[in-house]
Amino acid sequence: MTKKHIEECIRDSLESYFKDLRGVEPTAMYEMILSVVEKPLLEVVMKHADGNQSRAAEWLGINRNTLRRKLVEHKLIK
Repeated sequence: MTKKHIEECIRDSLESYFKDLRGVEPTAMYEMILSVVEKPLLEVVMKHADGNQSRAAEWLGINRNTLRRKLVEHKLIK
């Protein structure tokens, strides 16, 4: 899967979202989209990193402490 394919999937999902709204204007979309995308991103990366937070943080290009905070926020760790 290429970056372009992921972009197309997101674009298609957003178009479906607007269709489902049936003309109702959305609010706070930016935060909603980030939270909806972030949790599965963290889940999949952690799975492929075999739970290794340092490796996952490196792959994500974020600080390990930031990753840990996000994992706690999404209730993926305690």
